[in-house]
Amino acid sequence: MISAAPSRDGWGRAMVALGSNERTVLLDADLGKSTRSIWFRDAYPERFFCIGIAEQNMMLVAAGLASAGYAAYASTFAIFTERAFEQVRNGIARPNLPVHLCGSHGGVHTGSDGSSAQSIEDLAIFRALPNMTVMHPCDANSAEHLTHQTITLTGPSYMRTCRNASPTIHEDPSSLKIGKGAVLRNGPDVAIVAVGVMVERALAASEVLARAGIQATVVDMHTIKPLDTKLIQSLSKTCGAFVSCEDHSTIGGLGSAMSEEIVRSKPCPLEMIGISDRFGESGPSEKLLDSMGLDVDSIIAAARRAIERRDGV
Repeated sequence: MISAAPSRDGWGRAMVALGSNERTVLLDADLGKSTRSIWFRDAYPERFFCIGIAEQNMMLVAAGLASAGYAAYASTFAIFTERAFEQVRNGIARPNLPVHLCGSHGGVHTGSDGSSAQSIEDLAIFRALPNMTVMHPCDANSAEHLTHQTITLTGPSYMRTCRNASPTIHEDPSSLKIGKGAVLRNGPDVAIVAVGVMVERALAASEVLARAGIQATVVDMHTIKPLDTKLIQSLSKTCGAFVSCEDHSTIGGLGSAMSEEIVRSKPCPLEMIGISDRFGESGPSEKLLDSMGLDVDSIIAAARRAIERRDGV
């Protein structure tokens, strides 16, 4: 039986472990139970600061702590990190301070909370900031492992985690590295590159394609910035056709990052699976993904289109 857990659980576990360093501090905007920062609070109450529903202030307090030499982490819902964009831009990213943000409850996979709470643009917003590392892990294990690595970064980072449980993809995440895509399956016909909850669906699509004689490479591109450009360049040569899969707008996220690199290096077809310039809505998580064209059948159809475009069919 495949285990499942929300990626926010992995972030929470990592924060408890990072708390063994007495210079680690964690700030939260009154959502500790939901983001899992409460686990850090229970272990290290003297280094946990609940700033309240004041995200702008939280970002600047975190910046001040980082400038004083602390390993500063801050968490809230992904949609509320956007409320503090100007403070992240000018108080954290512009001075290149190592403040590490976690935006929980990302994407339409958040489900019944509805469109006002579903951040479908957060990855694009933070990807646009100079100095910012942007990550979207696919399961709890990868979120935990990648969060451990943030302590080594010299600049800021943003990690999106999810509210609902998703299957464990990385039983052993030890080989994962920030900035390096993880190849989960090899195949010469098409490369399906995914992030977050879409990694599971990309793997499912590859199984169906394999039964039809189409062998796909599947990549968990957990780090959107810096993108693993060497891997993209390699797949441009070996596969020559791509599908990007993300629970995020097709504007500015994974697909956009891939297209920019593909155009710069070796142009080839790319089909984007994502949210097409619209807001989400309230409903069960899996049904929402399906209704917005983020289902397995849509990935399969996109892979076939990419191959046909490459082959001039």
